[in-house]
Amino acid sequence: MSKAILALEDGRIFEGRAFGAQTERVGEVVFNTSITGYQEIFSDPSYTGQIVVLTNPQIGNYGTNEDDPQGAHPYIEGLAVREFSPRASNWRSSLSAEDYLAKCGIPIASEIDTRTLVRHLRSGGVLRGALSTVPQSAEALIDKARNAPSMTGRDLANVVSTKKIYEWTESVPRVSSSELLGETLEPRHHVIAYDFGVKLSILRRLRQYGARVTVVPASTTAEQTLALKPDGVFISNGPGDPEALDAQAAELRKLIGKTPIFGICLGQQIVGRALGCKTFKLKFGHRGGNHPVLNKLTNRVEITAQNHGFCVDPDSLPASEVELTHFNLNDQTLEGFRHRSEPLFCVQYHPEAAPGPNDSLYLFEDFARMMDEYRR
Repeated sequence: MSKAILALEDGRIFEGRAFGAQTERVGEVVFNTSITGYQEIFSDPSYTGQIVVLTNPQIGNYGTNEDDPQGAHPYIEGLAVREFSPRASNWRSSLSAEDYLAKCGIPIASEIDTRTLVRHLRSGGVLRGALSTVPQSAEALIDKARNAPSMTGRDLANVVSTKKIYEWTESVPRVSSSELLGETLEPRHHVIAYDFGVKLSILRRLRQYGARVTVVPASTTAEQTLALKPDGVFISNGPGDPEALDAQAAELRKLIGKTPIFGICLGQQIVGRALGCKTFKLKFGHRGGNHPVLNKLTNRVEITAQNHGFCVDPDSLPASEVELTHFNLNDQTLEGFRHRSEPLFCVQYHPEAAPGPNDSLYLFEDFARMMDEYRR
């Protein structure tokens, strides 16, 4: 086996064994604490521009399949794990995790001391890195890490977004891979879903709760959206810095009060900026399927799936217009808010999970109920 090197911009080096594509890639090095669901993580468009470290010690053991991907292909720049299994053992597996990543040019570094690496990122904050599975000096990789693009100010949502409008027509099975979808309601709402990096499981959930879904590019104007006669608008997750999307926030501002709006993850940040608030970069972000969030409306704790590196500044939201509804119990950051007079609410986490818990699925039902009430 050849050697893999992960070099960080601060000069820290981690060496391991090489799997996947024989290449080198740069990106922001982040970590995810999920226990399972690595294929969904690989294929989540929100990881564009990032090298992902998984804290679960063994990755690849159950392979990959055709049902679980959340996007058209893997979006991560590279993968660092403690132990990578090139052999898959699962009745649903159709391709090994190594082949799945290798065919898209993604390198894998195994036998990395992920415990030390994650503690390093938690202490100092996320860093840019360079991951190589081809012969390369550590000094050269450190230099490449230092010259990699910063996530701050970077517009990646328009890169991954669909380039044309399309109807989401995939049938929704009752049971599908990691998602227990249950009964699908007959379509009664027309939802326009803004694609800033939308996961397929989100579209399935919207469909499950009675929506006919039209997916539109991130650059779609308010006038174009209203011309499609929506019963509601959904603002999706996605990669990059929300400050780079102020043009999209300006268009969203025109939709507030004209149709019900539901945003998640990057969608919450864009909604916040549409209301005039500020956003900021977290030290190391929230990524994983085990983040506790307090719902202030019910006083209940939800275990949530999250994947974001930026956050809305609650002090910059207009208190007369916005009610703060959800808070992260680990660091007290804002996880959700709703408008006091207009049909608009959003959360910072992923209520559709995949992978992750289903504690927050009620939000899709809340969105459907909001559209019903607005229609009346």
